[in-house]
Amino acid sequence: MTFYEKELIKIRSIVYSNKGQINTVIGIRNYIETNYDVDLNLDLLSHIQFVSKYHLLRLFKKYYGLTPRQYLMDKRIEKSKENLINGMTITETCFAVGFESLGSFSTLFKTKTGKSPSEFQKEQLSRSKLV
Repeated sequence: MTFYEKELIKIRSIVYSNKGQINTVIGIRNYIETNYDVDLNLDLLSHIQFVSKYHLLRLFKKYYGLTPRQYLMDKRIEKSKENLINGMTITETCFAVGFESLGSFSTLFKTKTGKSPSEFQKEQLSRSKLV
């Protein structure tokens, strides 16, 4: 075995030291990706992977740099942008991506994108007319 092969094995054992943790976090991320439109909370997510909610919170933050809640909100905003671009109304978009309040949706959307949902939609509409 060469020096480089030994180093690769050493690095691999450090980076992928706990496949169980990685699989848990990936499973939660995949669940959020497919179920972003329903009410998700830390208790539910922890039950899905049979892990403590506090441990899940630490793991998710360790591997993704975000809490599961932050990841969920980012996913919802990403999907809402797609819906608005595709012509869905703001109210329909709000409820389609899992928000229960139009006000909280609009506030979070503006915080994340710098524009209100209506400004974003108008801008996208004007861009599509130019093309």
